[in-house]
Amino acid sequence: MTVQPDRPGVQDPGPGRRLGIDVGTVRIGVASSDRDAKLATPLETVARVTGFKDRDGADIDRIIDIIDEYKIVEVVVGLPRDLKGHGSRSVKHAKEIAFRIRRRSGLPVRMADERLTTVAAAHALRASGVNERAGRSVIDQAAAVEILQSWLDGRTNYFKENQS
Repeated sequence: MTVQPDRPGVQDPGPGRRLGIDVGTVRIGVASSDRDAKLATPLETVARVTGFKDRDGADIDRIIDIIDEYKIVEVVVGLPRDLKGHGSRSVKHAKEIAFRIRRRSGLPVRMADERLTTVAAAHALRASGVNERAGRSVIDQAAAVEILQSWLDGRTNYFKENQS
């Protein structure tokens, strides 16, 4: 089954900070943009505690706190797909976290293509001299940055192409 991501710029909420989320089974990487929605930067790694049938746990509470603290206007959750565009087993995890964030925050929550973001993030960390063991604590944040930056760039391109 092919899983389609949302498109940046479509039903855009306007100016303001965006939050990027890389959902894993153990950790959730979080990144934010600047107010102009141009540049993504790492924020933190949140321990994943909420399972499918659980009530919202400390991980969801923390993300909601970040949304409030940073005055986020849109949340972008990575949609894990394989190279052919099919959903991986992790899609359920990403969609579950996205649903919980949307329900609690009332914000638009978009699903963004995250193919190869973890690979790109690991590559960037290695290139910057971060060893693999130390990198594990920030790899999820770096993947969230990749997801969000790709979204922000797509958003910028959308508005350039759709100017009248």
